[in-house]
Amino acid sequence: MSSEAKEDRIFKALAHPRRRAMLDQLKDEPRTTGMLCDVFADMDRCTVMQHLKVLEEAELVIVRREGRERWNHLNSLPIKQIHDRWIGQYAAHAMSILDRMKSDLEN
Repeated sequence: MSSEAKEDRIFKALAHPRRRAMLDQLKDEPRTTGMLCDVFADMDRCTVMQHLKVLEEAELVIVRREGRERWNHLNSLPIKQIHDRWIGQYAAHAMSILDRMKSDLEN
């Protein structure tokens, strides 16, 4: 898969507010699918599983099976890669502008 197609999957996965909320739930610790269903009780299990599948395909969630349980682990590396490519450069540029403005104001 090309890096562009991979990024498209990541952006698609992050575009939905429910999937972002699921990632927030996984930020501190892995959770079983059942635990996520409890947190998102307004969605049926099938819908939760569909969202998890999109996150898994984007490699934002890594699934480990332990017996009958399916543990979902956050993989933040794709988000960091997006940050490094799309935000890091712009943030560095913005910081250089602010630094220059600070210098101009002090002089």
